[in-house]
Parts: sequence; structure tokens; C-alpha cells
Amino acid sequence: MFFPEGAVRVHLYGRPVDMRKSFDGLYALARHDLKLDPANGHLYVFINRRATQIKVLYWDRTGFCVWAKRLESGCFISDWSKATACEMDWTGLKLLLEGIVPARFKKRYKSAEKPTII
Repeated sequence: MFFPEGAVRVHLYGRPVDMRKSFDGLYALARHDLKLDPANGHLYVFINRRATQIKVLYWDRTGFCVWAKRLESGCFISDWSKATACEMDWTGLKLLLEGIVPARFKKRYKSAEKPTII
């Protein structure tokens, strides 16, 4: 499934998840803990306690799909105490899957102020 990058919303579950959960278990976490409807087409990301496995649940108009990735070395999240449930964009998910964690967010440019009309 290919997604238009601007329209994809990604919801990261902020606590460790048992990776034995599949479609129904991940659906229940998204529905009851995140208070969102997983059938809305957004992506829902779940990570295990050791942060070496990740699952992504989404609805593709005909049923639920689950993507899974297991790292051979390293981890997706370095400190669970700093992890929170949040919404990210498609680029943030791609960075997470590649193991890149931005240290800080800083714009490379300043937006031009609009002139005030008197």
C-alpha cells in the first residue's frame, strides 16, 4: 500500500506492547487506550519493551494490515520514561524505522514577518 505523504497521520503508542498481539489486540489498544478509531486509515505504531520490534496497524479499506520489523542490533527507543503517546508525520515514522532520532527540532530559516497595513 502506498500513501500520499501529506495525508498520512501516524499515532505512536507511548507504552511497551506485547508483540504477541496481532490485529485484534492492537486494534483494542488503539481503540481503548488512544481513544481513536483504527478504521480511519491512520497508522498506529506499537513498540515492544526492549524496543527491538515494531508493529504498524492500519486499515486499507478492505481490512486491517500489520507491518512488523525486528532489529538485529540497536533499538527504536532508548528510554521508555521519555516516551509518550503522540502523533507524528510520515517522515517521522520513516526516521524511526531507520533508527534516526532527531535530537532537537530547529528551523533552518526564519519565516518572514508579514508587513502590517495601517
